Amino acid sequence: MIIVTARLVFDNRRARDAAVAATVAIQQATRDDEPGSEMYCIGPDPAVPNEIQVYDLWTHADSLEAHFSHPNYAAMVDALRGGPGFVESINRLYVADDRGPVYGADGTARIDALR
Repeated sequence: MIIVTARLVFDNRRARDAAVAATVAIQQATRDDEPGSEMYCIGPDPAVPNEIQVYDLWTHADSLEAHFSHPNYAAMVDALRGGPGFVESINRLYVADDRGPVYGADGTARIDALR
């Protein structure tokens, strides 16, 4: 699995909210139209009024590589970075293996899966 995370900073809450609204259709199109997109979520940070949190989950590197040349990606970049108030993006790319659910059948966290 490939995980992409980002924190996008805007000048103010209004600019942030406009950017999120501009990405709703793009988020849905990415989920619907791009093979390998397991999750594609861009949303306002509930604790920081001028920031967006981004979370992508892709099945394999080829699917993410295809995304970077897809019109949905270009539209997302334009909507987020091209709009008013964009300040910066702090982003990371991770490769991970699936270790199963966070919680076991008894409801406790499966910390053993990390070892």
